Amino acid sequence: MSEKQPKKTGAPRPTGKRQLAGVSTTSVSAQKAATPAVARKNPDEKPGGGVAAFIPEVVAEMRKVVWPTAKQMVVYTVVVFAFLIIMTALTAGVDALVRAGVEFVLTPR
Repeated sequence: MSEKQPKKTGAPRPTGKRQLAGVSTTSVSAQKAATPAVARKNPDEKPGGGVAAFIPEVVAEMRKVVWPTAKQMVVYTVVVFAFLIIMTALTAGVDALVRAGVEFVLTPR
C-alpha cells in the first residue's frame, strides 16, 4: 500500500504545493468549473461565475502561487538591474555611433 517514491538524487526536489509523480493534479470540482458554458446544466449561469465570485476566485488562485524566497527575490532583482544597465549601455553606444555617422555625413568639408 505504499506509493512509489522517486529515487533521491543529488538535486533536491522543488518545494511548494506539488504532487507526487503519477498523481492527478486536477480535481473533479476543478474539472467541472472548467466546463464550457454550452455544456453547463444551468443555462442561466454566467460564464466565469459573475461579479460576486470574482474575489473568492482571486483568493483561491493566490493560494496556489508558489512565492519566491527573499534570497531568490534579491537574485532576480540583481539580474534585472544588470540587464537594464547592459541594455542602457548598448543603446547609448548605438546612439553615439549613429550620431557620429550622421555628423560625419552632414559635416561640410
